Amino acid sequence: MAPKTARARRLGIALRHHREAAGLTLEAAADEINSTRSTLSRYENAKTLVSPATVRALLTLYGVGADEVVAAVELAKDARKPGWWVSYSYLLDRRTIDFIALEAEAIAIANFEPSVVPGLLQTADYIRGVMRGGPHTLSDNDVEERVRMRLDRQQRVFEEDPPIFDAILDEAALLRPVGDHSAQQGQLSHLLKMSELPNITVQVIPLAAGYHRGTRGSLHILEFADPEDPLIASVETVAGQMILDRPGDLRTCTKIMEHLRTVALSPTASREAISTLLKGR
Repeated sequence: MAPKTARARRLGIALRHHREAAGLTLEAAADEINSTRSTLSRYENAKTLVSPATVRALLTLYGVGADEVVAAVELAKDARKPGWWVSYSYLLDRRTIDFIALEAEAIAIANFEPSVVPGLLQTADYIRGVMRGGPHTLSDNDVEERVRMRLDRQQRVFEEDPPIFDAILDEAALLRPVGDHSAQQGQLSHLLKMSELPNITVQVIPLAAGYHRGTRGSLHILEFADPEDPLIASVETVAGQMILDRPGDLRTCTKIMEHLRTVALSPTASREAISTLLKGR
C-alpha cells in the first residue's frame, strides 16, 4: 500500500467533490466503471492509489471539463511516484510512513516536543542517543540506518524553497541528557545555529510555565499549499504516530499549538536560554 501523500489526499478530495456535484452515490459511480463501493471509497479517502486511467474514467463520468481531467490525471501520476522514504520503508510502521510522506509536501510545519529536541533539528549524535534509549533494542547497524533516515528527512527544511518550521520545545528537553556530554553540547549549538535560519523559529517553554496543555505529548501540525488541502495534525502515542484530520480534532490541536506559542519564550529569549545552558555545561 502506497503512503497517503498530500497529492493522493488532494486527488481523493477532488474525486469526491466531483462525484457529489454529479449527484452520484458511491454505489452508482462504482457500477458505471465496474468497480465497487468500497474501492471508490478507498480512492476518495486516499487509502488506495487510483490509477490515471481510473481517474480519467471517473471524471469523464462526472462530466468534468477536459482541462480539469488532464490536471487530475497528472496529479494521479505524480501521486504514484516514490518518495525518498521508500528505501527506508522496512524500518518504519505504516502510520509513520504516511506522516513522513505528508510532511514532505507541507509548506508549514509546527512541532511541539515535551521530552526531546524536535527530530528535524536533531544532530546525528543526538539521534544515536535517542535511538539507543528507545523502546526497542537496536544493533549498531539498525541505529545508523535510522540516523541516515532522519538526516535525509531533515533535508526538507534546507531545500531551495523550504517550509516554514516552527519548533516549540519544553525546557525539560534541553535539560535531559541524551548521549554523552559532547553530543549534548553539539545539539545545543546546532539548535542555536538552526534558529538563525529565516524559515526556522525555535521557542522554549520554561519550566517556570508549570503544567501546560502540551505536557502530555508531542504534536505536529502540517499546512499545505493547495487551499483544498485541510490541515493535518499528528500526535505521538505509545502505539506510534497517530494522524488526525477530523475538523474537531484539528480545532483542538490548533488551539493547543496556539496556547503553547503564548506560554513559550520569544524566539530571542529562547536563543538566550539555549545559549545560557550551553555556557553553563
